Parts: sequence; C-alpha cells; structure tokens
Amino acid sequence: MSRIRFALAQLNPIVGDVTGNSLAIVAAVSNSYSRGARVIVTPEMSITGYPVDDLASSIDFIHRSEAGVNSLATRLASDGFGDAVVIVGYLSEAPHAEFGGARAQNSLAVLHDGRMVATYAKRHLPNYSVFDEERVFVPGAGTLVLDLGGVTTGFLICEDLWRSDGPVAELAAMDLDAVVIINASPFDTGKDETRFPLLATRAAEFGSTVVYVNSVGGQDDLVFDGDSSVLDASGSTLLRATRFQPTLELIDIHGTGASSKGIPLAEPTDNVVPFIGVDLPDLDAIWEALVLGVRDYVRKNGFASVALGLSGGIDSAVCAVIAADAIGANRVYGVSMPSKYSSEGSKDDARALAEAIGCHYDVQPIAELVTPFETQLGLTGIAAENIQARARAMILMALSNQHGHLVLSTGNKSEVAVGYSTIYGDSVGGFAPIKDVFKTLVWDLARWRNAAADSRGETAPIPVNSITKAPSAELRPDQTDQDSLPPYDVLDAILEQLVSHRRSIDVVVAAGFDRSTVERISGLIAGSEWKRRQGAIGPRISQMAFGRERRLPITAHHTPGLG
Repeated sequence: MSRIRFALAQLNPIVGDVTGNSLAIVAAVSNSYSRGARVIVTPEMSITGYPVDDLASSIDFIHRSEAGVNSLATRLASDGFGDAVVIVGYLSEAPHAEFGGARAQNSLAVLHDGRMVATYAKRHLPNYSVFDEERVFVPGAGTLVLDLGGVTTGFLICEDLWRSDGPVAELAAMDLDAVVIINASPFDTGKDETRFPLLATRAAEFGSTVVYVNSVGGQDDLVFDGDSSVLDASGSTLLRATRFQPTLELIDIHGTGASSKGIPLAEPTDNVVPFIGVDLPDLDAIWEALVLGVRDYVRKNGFASVALGLSGGIDSAVCAVIAADAIGANRVYGVSMPSKYSSEGSKDDARALAEAIGCHYDVQPIAELVTPFETQLGLTGIAAENIQARARAMILMALSNQHGHLVLSTGNKSEVAVGYSTIYGDSVGGFAPIKDVFKTLVWDLARWRNAAADSRGETAPIPVNSITKAPSAELRPDQTDQDSLPPYDVLDAILEQLVSHRRSIDVVVAAGFDRSTVERISGLIAGSEWKRRQGAIGPRISQMAFGRERRLPITAHHTPGLG
C-alpha cells in the first residue's frame, strides 16, 4: 500500500498567455511541493486557457502551446521539482487534419524529470450548448493509465467523463486506484445538480477515487466556477475546493501498488486534512459568477476602471454594486444623466446608491444636448425618446474615450429578449453584467445583496426605492415599462418557456398563458435578433444564454407557433 499526495491546482488562465499561464503553474507546483505534494493536477488547457476557439486553427499558436509545455517541463526540473508529476492541459498538433480544417487536439501532458513522459488527447468533443469543439479539434484515441508511485491512475479530459462509452467504459474495466479528470467546465445555475451526481456515478463505475480539477475565472462571456473535488468509490466527497476563486488543495490518495513501480514518487511524511467547502445557495452562486465575470473581463482586457449610467433604477444599481464588488468602488464611475422627464426621486436614488457604495459620481444633464436634435429634426414620439438614450450613450462613450473606462451596459435579459432598449443608446457598452439575468431575478439579487450587507453589519447598498418602485425608462411623462410590456413576472415566465426551454407557442399557451400575449412576445423576440447581435457580451449564468448557445438568423420570416 502506498500513499501519494495530490495537489488540485484550481487555476485562472488567460487565453493565449502561454508564458503567464506557465508561471502560474510553476507557482502552484512550488507551493504544493513544499507541502509534500508529488502529483500536481492543473485544469484542461491550463497552458493556453480555454476556450481557444479558432486559435486552434493557427499552427503558430499550436506550436507555441507545445513549446510552452516543453519549456515548463525544463523549468520545473531546473527549479528542483523534476521528481514530481505535473499534469497540464495544452493544445497539441493532431497527427492528421480533419475534414473542415481541424488540426489541433485538446490534450493532456504528464511532465516528470524535465520532460513530457505521456500524453492523452480528448476523445469526446462536445458540440452543444456553448461548445463547438468538433469544429476546431481532432478527437484522440486510446486510453492513458500510469502508475504514479503505486497509485494506478487513469486520465480523462472533461467531456470524456460525461459520456459512458469510450474511455469511461475502458477505464471502468481496469483495476484503478484513481481517475484524474482535468476540466474547463463553465458555470450555469444547474451545473452542480448534474456535476456531483455524475462524479459519484463514475466513481462507483471505476471503483476508485475520482480527482476532478476545474478551471476558475471569467473568459469573455463564460465563467468557470472551479468546484474542484475528490470523491471516493462510494460517492462520498473527500475534498471540495472553494468555488469562484483560484486555490490549491491537497489530499493523500492511497494506491494498491508498490511505490517503486511506474514513476517513483516520495510519500509524504506528515498527514493532511483535505478541505471540504460548502455548497453555495443559488443566489450566492449567481452573484459570485457575475462578479467574477466582470472582474476578469476588466482585468484580462487591461481596463483600469468602468463607467455606467446611474438612473436610480434597479438595473443600473445592481450593475454598479456588482462592479464595485468586482474591482472596488474607487474604480467605478457612475454618471447620472437626467432629462427633463427624470423624477427627483430617481435622481435622489442614483445619488444615494453612489454614496452607499462609495463610487465616483458625476451629474451630466442631457436636456440641452437633446433639444437641438429635437428642434432641427422635428423629432416626436419614439424618435424623441430614443434621442435621449443616445445622448446618454454619447456622454458615456466620450468619458470612456477621455479616461479609458470600460462602459458597462445595464440591460437585463428580459429587455434584451424583447428588444426593450435603444440601439446605440442604453444598449451601449463593452460588457453587460446582467445580460443573462431576467428582470425578476435582478430584483431577487438586489434584495439578496442588501440582506447580505445587513448580515455583516454593513450599509445596504441598493436604495429600497430602487427595488420597490415601478420600473421606468423615464423618456416621457409618467412612463412605466408596463406601458409596453406585460408585468415582469408574466413576461419572464413566458420568456423562460420560449427562450430557455425552446417551447412552442402552443405549448406555452397550454401551460396557461394568453395566446395573444405569447404570440406578441414571440414576435418581439424574433424581431430583436438584430439588436442582440450588436449588443455587448455579458457573463453567462443560465443554461440558455443569448450568444454562443442560441444562434438564430436575423433575416427570417417569423411564423407564429414556432417560438
């Protein structure tokens, strides 16, 4: 019986930063090695970041990835860690090109003694939801099993775990002590309801310990929640890393073989107590995902600060608090841009929010900017309303140009779905924190965030009036959103059926909704595709977000009943 200490390095790579990602791996190895770890596992594509999309078609980038792995192996040995086993994910050149041009493989490398001693290429390539791997990768073949100091270990990459055929069935037929799975598995609100039952099922099938290591961090519109874990063959959780932050966790895994066989590894001289983190309630997890998505978009794209319009409404308030939680209120610039229709209450609520979170606050009235357009062009009705939104957009983008702020778009998923926004107006911005958050969920998050502040003895950041008052764009006298839309609880319930579940109008009507309302909402969804294509990306938190996983033609005849 042998005992080898494994380290789960839950890393936050940057796509394309082979050097920076390699340095993060070296730091993780150094940290864990000094604590007795001799097998260090990093996530899928930890060298290159994930997803690489069409970078996988660049032979130069593939070669950079391969060179990065070899350089990493050399660096680890020269730094005194050559006797450890380090598992990294990287992009490798495929032995042959696929029809359509795929020339890379999503691979795993086992580094030891200054070199790459084994590799494995992902065999099952996901091509659903946000994934498009069949387009850019060539599938691998075969299995990889190694004796790591007496711990007989099999290896898988992400999607390989989710399907019962192929490598899972092959490893299940072997006598293994552990199966290591490296992952870049993005967060959504239902992920843990499927992830942990699947891990428990596979652990029972393998009859061995399962070591699951996942990426963490934001990458464009995706958020990776980590949640790296170790389960035993009975499905019990032995280790669970903190979600939504980089971390390094240790666990001792026992093997049935002799430590002198295979790759010899030193056993630890002390004992380690694995960390078992607690699960997060849904609203906590969603907030953490939104904050991480904003933080990493700002950080990884080199922005020093963000700017957004503060209207006194709930959407801009929630976006401002998310931004403050993500990067610090001192880097958030809120701009109140009242028109002649803005109520004193809304202006007060915007100011109160800025004071509560401590962000920068500026007031830039728009009436004198709007009047010349209205007068010269004779604007009335919707045209006059929209020019107000576009005046605000010009102010925000001018401040962005002047000071380098990233402008945050504050539209929610309900508005994005039905086109309840002004293109080049309130839809302006480079990142949209609540783009995948229905309006009713925005209110839930606001109440949750205030309650969280209260529980810590802090000032609730979001003014109560912003939560309780009727939502309004305030582009004309006494305007409310419900002048144009059904109540948000009804609208969101319909959108959940039509968008999230792709159900037909007939099915939604059969569930108890008014047909004319459902048909109207369906038409608005279809007619707003052109706006969504031009909108900013934002953190994906649902299982059906606009963007990567819901791609529809802009020019298409909308047939009632198709949803």
